[in-house]
Amino acid sequence: MTLKSRLALRMFIGVVVFSALLFVPAGSIRFWQGWCYFATLFVPGLLAFAFFYEHHPQMVERRLLLKEKVREQKRIMMLIYIIWPINFVLTGLDHRFGWSHSPLWLTIFSQVVVLGGYVTTLWVLKVNRFASRTIQVEPGQEVISSGPYRIVRHPMYLGACAMFLFTPLALGSYVTFPAFVLLIPLIVLRLLNEEKIMRQELPDYSEYCLRTHFRLVPFLW
Repeated sequence: MTLKSRLALRMFIGVVVFSALLFVPAGSIRFWQGWCYFATLFVPGLLAFAFFYEHHPQMVERRLLLKEKVREQKRIMMLIYIIWPINFVLTGLDHRFGWSHSPLWLTIFSQVVVLGGYVTTLWVLKVNRFASRTIQVEPGQEVISSGPYRIVRHPMYLGACAMFLFTPLALGSYVTFPAFVLLIPLIVLRLLNEEKIMRQELPDYSEYCLRTHFRLVPFLW
């Protein structure tokens, strides 16, 4: 399959799977929080990857990779791939049975934060053409220290963590918040292992770490 076909197929599968995980347990398509969340992710994503396909096709190739090569990363991602869909199913059930009663302002605020987190991940892709979905160091890869990498060493994970924390609230669910929080320690383990690999295999990465002190959260860690 061509790159364009694989990208289109991956996005189509993503739309179908996401819709099934959220709206089927909800028992209704009258779930406006779900539709807003859906639009927040897929509209910017569609526009961004159309741009990347045109201008940075090799980066799109990297983002389509799923198979991790490092043993520790395989275990971490297996847990994430298990927890992530279960959380959306629980969120849909929460909507169906009315376990949570989230105020409108909190839902809207959380939707905005989710959008901000997602835009941050897209910004990282724009700045770092080596940003692969899997942990790897390629021949000729360089240390990126511009843009969001001036603030923290793992800005994509920062954006992802913001999305994890505010996704349940954006979908009107208090009940599933602890389940989404479980993803944060896995992200921390992933980035620590990634840094270990980068220090060993990517020239100048250790020097970059001395200049950019914070791994994930500015002024904290």
